[in-house]
Amino acid sequence: MDYVIEEKPAPGRDKVEVLGATFEPGKPEGAERGRWRQKMASREEKLRYLENGERYWYGKDWFGSEKRKTPA
Repeated sequence: MDYVIEEKPAPGRDKVEVLGATFEPGKPEGAERGRWRQKMASREEKLRYLENGERYWYGKDWFGSEKRKTPA
């Protein structure tokens, strides 16, 4: 895959190099598109995938706007 580097103006600077589009053109085809469950072998892999995607709810080491830094 060839990467396209474009030059664009930036605030406070003259021009900067920016990486262009890196996706492959087209749409996914076939019956396998969007079936992430079949791509993972074990239940642990599926749970790890979901917990990573839902880390906003499962995370314990961050302080979001809904969590207090110190317990009440």
